[in-house]
Amino acid sequence: MRRFTLVAFICLFLSLNVQAQEKEYEFYDYGYPTWFDSAKLGIMIHYGLYSIPSYSGKEQYAEWFYKGLISEDTLRINFQKNVFGDKFEYFDYMKLFKAELFDAEQWAKLFKASGAKYIVFTTKHHDGFCLYPSRYTDKNVMNTPAKRDIVGLLAEAVRKEGLRLGLYYSLTEWTNPLHRWTVDSVGIEEYVEKHMHPQFKEIVDNYKPSYIFADGDWDFSYKTFGSENLIQYLFDKVGKDEVIVNNRWGNGLDYGHKTPEYSSGINDNTRPWSECRSLSRSFALNRNSSLQDYFTAKELIHHFVQLVSLGGGLMLNVAPAADGQIPLLQQERLLQLGEWLSLNGEAIYGSKAWEKSQDKENVSAKMNCDVIDFDWVRNGPVAGASEDNFSIDFTGDVSIDSNGTYNFLLEADDMATMEILHKGKVILSEQATKDKALEVAVKLKQGEKYKVNIHYKEVDIDASCHLYVVSKDNKKEPLRADKGWQGKVRWQKPYICFTKNQGHLYAIALNKLGKDLQIKLNEAPKKDMQVVLLGNEDIALPWTYNDGKITIDLSNLSPKDIKSDYAWVFRLTDYLK
Repeated sequence: MRRFTLVAFICLFLSLNVQAQEKEYEFYDYGYPTWFDSAKLGIMIHYGLYSIPSYSGKEQYAEWFYKGLISEDTLRINFQKNVFGDKFEYFDYMKLFKAELFDAEQWAKLFKASGAKYIVFTTKHHDGFCLYPSRYTDKNVMNTPAKRDIVGLLAEAVRKEGLRLGLYYSLTEWTNPLHRWTVDSVGIEEYVEKHMHPQFKEIVDNYKPSYIFADGDWDFSYKTFGSENLIQYLFDKVGKDEVIVNNRWGNGLDYGHKTPEYSSGINDNTRPWSECRSLSRSFALNRNSSLQDYFTAKELIHHFVQLVSLGGGLMLNVAPAADGQIPLLQQERLLQLGEWLSLNGEAIYGSKAWEKSQDKENVSAKMNCDVIDFDWVRNGPVAGASEDNFSIDFTGDVSIDSNGTYNFLLEADDMATMEILHKGKVILSEQATKDKALEVAVKLKQGEKYKVNIHYKEVDIDASCHLYVVSKDNKKEPLRADKGWQGKVRWQKPYICFTKNQGHLYAIALNKLGKDLQIKLNEAPKKDMQVVLLGNEDIALPWTYNDGKITIDLSNLSPKDIKSDYAWVFRLTDYLK
């Protein structure tokens, strides 16, 4: 009897323990609040000490300025020396951080005018500097000339405008004395216990955010971070029907909305997602950027529409200057997006992806270059091209000065094929992938001319291709063609995007309107379906349906009837019912 009782007690204890563990992380069963997926547009803001130098290479993130100094990047080191002096160190920027033009109410009004429904503000980036009075570090805004709780002021202002508050928090820091991320290979546990967890709870307790964007997680597992405890703490403090988090809490945690970065979107509607990117190629302000690095209004609206048609949203980053003012070009872009949304928002807010997200057309453009040696992290090969899913065909003639074996190296992300032809005959056809470079030796003859073709294919994320000739002493030089490389870029460009909302189908035309608009629809509409152009809902547009296409007659629309710029939204009333 005693033995049975002991066994029963053990089983009961284990059962209660399992239940307690399940309850501890019950956020897995909460799902995701509807407000985030319906919002579609949020504004992210990167502001900190790095906003003072606001400098990096054109394809670099300016908010990583401190990491550049640590890793001995000569570009950033020389810039700091030339501008601030030989003895100047990164945290000396605290003495210069005044934020004299920072106006939380002005920011909040601008964000609301952009059409955004929430904001995501950096409480702390990887440098460890906090824009609020953290008790866990003296590297915070109260120890600068600014002496204001920037996070608190902004939280109050955006809530006053009816926007939800989201906060960005870096889980790791580059030079925290308890653990130096990317430098110390072991020993992060003390940092997690004594610094990260209490500091995270501090911002939750102080500001009660509806959303937290975690970052700096990719070198560790979520178990190492204890991320489940942090997420549950946020839910318990703010409320399970309100809170949402992203998916950057450490390797292995399959939770949170997805965050593609500088991409053309993803086809995944198993859970919410929002692409994050800046108006330029850096999240923080980079004064080394050119005008061409920024979205035009047309590019911004088209990109946003394409993301929404895929079922996602956009977390659009703005980059204030050191003084706290959002540069005028960025303000203009936000207002242009907001103006478009004020007219066409019913096709965006609360919408869902339709069975067909986009109609696309094949597009090509020339791209000639001296060498095949590129690395595009946050942009495409030519203006207007997609950052993902494109190809480039390069061709060039190479003349040989002396007989011998030539060693070629081809590196590519995602893949590239190298062809060498002699008198029309293929003598080499080999492929490189992002996992394996092509290293090949080819015997070539003096006085002969060879045609070299490089067929490059980009799928997603980073795009790079490097073609070298390698000397006997392993020196790499880009392979040059006699008259340069003639290239042709090919991609598919959406010209109509679709969303669905409240039983209606919305067709968003991205090309300039003509006398009619043809839309491919597999299922014939009902005869009494009404078609209107948003902004002119009182004008029912005539339409016909033949051979899987609806043709909408636009000939009766005058220029004053077309009130939108860059993209035009047609509502097909009750098409989905």
